Amino acid sequence: MTTAVTAAEILRHTTAFLSDVISNRDLRHRLISILHRDTTTAVISDESAAKLAADTLETAIMLSNFASRSCSLSLAEKLLLPLSDHPLPFFLLSLVHTLHNRHLDAAVSLLRFFRSNPSLARSEIAPVLYDRLFSLQLLSVFRWLLERRAQILSSSSVSEDATHSLSKVSEEQASKLRELERKYEEILDENCRAVAARFEEVLASENASISPPLLARKSSGEAGGAENNVEVEEDEEEQLVMEETEMIALKSGHYDNEKDEKIALLEPQKFQTPKQTKNICSGSMCSPDYNMEDEHVPPEDFVCPLTSNLFDDPVTLETGHTFERHAIEEWLKRGNLTCPITRKKLRKTRLPKTNLVLKQIISSWKEQNLNSVVEMPCDSPHVDTELKVECSTSANSVISEATLDGMMSELRNAINKLYMSEVLAESEMAVLQIEKIWRELNLIVVDIHSMLSKPAIINGFMGVLLKSFDPKVLQTAVFLLTEMGCVDSNVIQTLSHVDTDVEWIKTLFKKGVKEAVVLMYLLKPSTIILSDMAAVEALIAVVNMKEEEFLEMCLSPKTAAVLLLAQVVGSSEESIASSVAQAVLSEREIEAIVGSLGAEWTEERVAAVEILLKCMQEDGTCRNIIADKAQLSTFLESLVGATEGELFKIVKFLSELVKLNRRTFNEQILHIIKEEGPLSTMHTLLISLQTAHQFHFPVVAGLLLQLDLLVEQTKMSIYSEEAIDTLISCLRKTDYPAVQLEAAKIIASLQGRFNYAGKSLSREVLLERAGLDRSYNNFLQMDQISNFNEGIEASMKEENAAEDWERKAASVLVSHDCGLLFEALADGLKSQNEELRSACFISATWLIYMITILPDTGIQGAARVFFLKHFIFILKSAEDTEDRILAMLALKSFLHFDDGLRDLTSYAKDILKALRELEGFSPMASEIMKVLVEEPESKADIWIHKEVTKIDCSGNGEVLSIICFEDKIFSGHSDGTIKVWKVKESIVDLLQEIKRHTKDVTSLAISESGDRLYSGSLDRTVKVWSIEMAAIHHVQEHDMKDHIHNLVVTNSMCCFSPHGSGIKVKSWNGESKLLNSNKHAKCLALVQGKLYCGCHDSSIQEIDLATGKLISIQSGSKKLLGKANPIHALKLHGEFIYATSSSFDGSVIKIWNTSNNNRIHMVGSLQTSLEVRAMAVSSELIYLGCKGGAVEIWDRKKYNRINTLHTGSNYRVVCMALNSTEDILVIGTSDGQIQAWGVK
Repeated sequence: MTTAVTAAEILRHTTAFLSDVISNRDLRHRLISILHRDTTTAVISDESAAKLAADTLETAIMLSNFASRSCSLSLAEKLLLPLSDHPLPFFLLSLVHTLHNRHLDAAVSLLRFFRSNPSLARSEIAPVLYDRLFSLQLLSVFRWLLERRAQILSSSSVSEDATHSLSKVSEEQASKLRELERKYEEILDENCRAVAARFEEVLASENASISPPLLARKSSGEAGGAENNVEVEEDEEEQLVMEETEMIALKSGHYDNEKDEKIALLEPQKFQTPKQTKNICSGSMCSPDYNMEDEHVPPEDFVCPLTSNLFDDPVTLETGHTFERHAIEEWLKRGNLTCPITRKKLRKTRLPKTNLVLKQIISSWKEQNLNSVVEMPCDSPHVDTELKVECSTSANSVISEATLDGMMSELRNAINKLYMSEVLAESEMAVLQIEKIWRELNLIVVDIHSMLSKPAIINGFMGVLLKSFDPKVLQTAVFLLTEMGCVDSNVIQTLSHVDTDVEWIKTLFKKGVKEAVVLMYLLKPSTIILSDMAAVEALIAVVNMKEEEFLEMCLSPKTAAVLLLAQVVGSSEESIASSVAQAVLSEREIEAIVGSLGAEWTEERVAAVEILLKCMQEDGTCRNIIADKAQLSTFLESLVGATEGELFKIVKFLSELVKLNRRTFNEQILHIIKEEGPLSTMHTLLISLQTAHQFHFPVVAGLLLQLDLLVEQTKMSIYSEEAIDTLISCLRKTDYPAVQLEAAKIIASLQGRFNYAGKSLSREVLLERAGLDRSYNNFLQMDQISNFNEGIEASMKEENAAEDWERKAASVLVSHDCGLLFEALADGLKSQNEELRSACFISATWLIYMITILPDTGIQGAARVFFLKHFIFILKSAEDTEDRILAMLALKSFLHFDDGLRDLTSYAKDILKALRELEGFSPMASEIMKVLVEEPESKADIWIHKEVTKIDCSGNGEVLSIICFEDKIFSGHSDGTIKVWKVKESIVDLLQEIKRHTKDVTSLAISESGDRLYSGSLDRTVKVWSIEMAAIHHVQEHDMKDHIHNLVVTNSMCCFSPHGSGIKVKSWNGESKLLNSNKHAKCLALVQGKLYCGCHDSSIQEIDLATGKLISIQSGSKKLLGKANPIHALKLHGEFIYATSSSFDGSVIKIWNTSNNNRIHMVGSLQTSLEVRAMAVSSELIYLGCKGGAVEIWDRKKYNRINTLHTGSNYRVVCMALNSTEDILVIGTSDGQIQAWGVK
């Protein structure tokens, strides 16, 4: 038997094979190496030219530039054309033509390669192509071999099964078998050449389809393009071959007596469809001598060559040949390590999984041919226990005419009772009788469907369903309606006309008649009918049931339930679809749906995909169960012949499935997807990129790229190239923001790390690398505890796999077309869509970070051009601290390169302030600042202090106290006034001026809770103010009985310096005490329950307010030349104490470290010629307010002066303060001026 082949089929198979060779570097090198070593054909005329052509072709494959590739291909073609006397040039030419998109020329070159060395082509170079394209044309040759082998083996004196007799042959038989194998190889070679030549004619012909002839046996002469003769030595053997040839040729109607009798060309024998064979039974066919099997001989590729029986459990070996499992197992058990057909040694002796595609085709063929036979109206119809029809006159094997008439009469009576009787019991009995007769007559009586499908009878069935309570009757009525509905659309139309019928069938289903789900599916109910949760729960219950719990029906109830659930999920409102997904999310239900991924019907597989996708959206953790339980090898068959919509659902499902928290498991799933499909999954995805809807492009490209990344790439493959080009194109589709966003998210997720719920951890990983590690570590620790406890070694293995994947993914992305992706991501950073900006930002940060790890490919310049200003802007102005830290990580990457360091140094003034703000979050900020500050640029130029305001408040006297809180500044004046100022974008505006004190407001303090302002005055009172948005309001007053200087407060008390000696401590409930009574305190500072006092005699003490314990930090000194030497200002910042005094000992500012609880020691000092009266300390700087109106600025870490600010007058600076972000410095002077500077 041969089959008609079209040019399109030839092109499809050859193109798929050549595309796989081009995309798989290792396969390509192995095949070319085999051809170089080939000794069975003539030596190549110019071996050096062939080698140069192969190298040029390899270079062309790796090139991404179109012009360069075309030049290389043209050169390779010129080198190969004169060498077409050897298989290697033909093979290389086919690859050249494929890369030139000349698929017809490629196919012709490949066919000529088959003609030049068919044995090598079918066994080592292209066995799969041979199996798919050639083997169906050579079935008669295989059959001839089996018959000749059977004849030789049948001569044995021991009568045994053929499979057992293989190891018990005589020496003579063994000799004949070896000779038979030799002749078989020669005949197969000649036939391959003939078929290849005929395929060339098909490609050259204008006809859409030509049936290529098959040379079954050749003894002399030329035929089908063959060049060598095969001599026949035994007359008997030749006669057997000719008889076989004549028989098949006569059956096909194409036997020509004028042709050479030693060459038999076999035309294709076509099977008739059931419609064609339905009524062709004649008297001769029904005669006892007629053999039905002659008319319905199974195709020979459905028959095992070892057992000569139809396949039941077919397995396909690596050679491309298929055998019955138990037969090939027996073959291997006897020590054979070769393929029984090709005699080639098997690399693997472990048998593969069942060839489900072939098994399904055979099942379909058996069903079609049984139906076409059993429906023939023969004179004596008969159905035996094996459901076969035999037209026999035997009294023991035929139902008599009288019996058949009786059954038909019973059927008519039952039908009449069904729709005419008003007695429910009679109608119920009629249903059961009809079902009994149905099972007996349905297979041989053609008209039974038409008898039962009339509307009146259908309504009779519905009447029983509406009234009966008998479960058996209800189940039977549903069964009959379903079986009729499967083959007759009129039945479904009758039921659909009455809405109440559909509702009642749903009610029956919900009440437990599970078979009703099939009838519901056939009725195609609206989603609204299905969407109530009772119906959904009933559908889920059916999915969980086992097949043996149902009646055998035209459609499995489980299949119908899955299809209906998918309809609800795919068409309902989001809330309903989510409810369905939540109902399915338990492990048992998920496993039941996953089982449908291996269903025989593609529609059921796709429906399961739709449900599981929704489940993963609702609860990403379920993907781990799906990945663990799914039999993906079978599921991947769904890619064959899938519609565009189905293909996208499958690809989307697979893309979501590989977002697992274990990298090694992810790659296992990817390997299955790549390697275990019936066709090349990568090739299918590549074709889909050319034909899919643009909204599907990002997902398809993302999966294709992941599959290609499984193999380490030294050069960009065509798959990666097309995938990345597609993602870049999607990023630029500004008219389709959804496509842009999907592409950006997929690029970011290629980093390869996910949590247990499938969420990408790209952002968390980058934050961890920037020093903010809580996010990623928390995710990682939670996943490890929740899901697997495999120890340190396993965790290291996972991390190594993740790092290896990340390196490969980043390498292909940044290397593509000299960093073309950078431009597209930079455009995305300018988008108005916040989600798109964020995804592009994560992708850009990741790739810039990876540039420092990957080998130098010269793309750092492109990255700097596209991203440097973007990241500086984000660092300076982003509201999200994490975004600023990620921008800092990217900028640090530029420091690894000389050009990047130079460019970044030029922006030092703009970014140092931001880096200082981030020091508390990440140590990386300090590292970057250290690099930038150590550049030759002066520190003064780096710190910028710009005056933002100067306000004359001299009308209120001196400015004695000043304090900053959030966006407000509070100032206290010598006339008792308090002023409230608002700071917004370096603009200072007066909000409120209030005067409740009668004398100088010497001190201001903010409560620990931040909602109260305390003001101390020489009028002996402390007033309490509530801080509101636009003003302060007086709420309380405390009489202190003494002048108040240097007020500090806690929630429970206050401390201040009185007019005399000591320090007064007064709780808010009225209790008071005097501390340090022998000292005159000049300034105070309170931190964590410890009070620090700077005194008139230059001494400094630490007092524990809880215990009263006093520690002397600096001893006092006597008056110098009759002058006091007080501590004018005392500040604490972190673990350091800063104190100012006169410079009689050479040090104006002294610095102590308090980190050692047992000992406070001095760590530094500052020297200045100016008299310091006020002080403020920031994270980086020390500000000294001086008597002559100057403000000196010192580096807090290096103790060197970097700048001096001038107030414009000679009056002393009385008080000064910094806001919480340290970007505003405010001072108050003795002449009533308030002045502020912005700090950058």
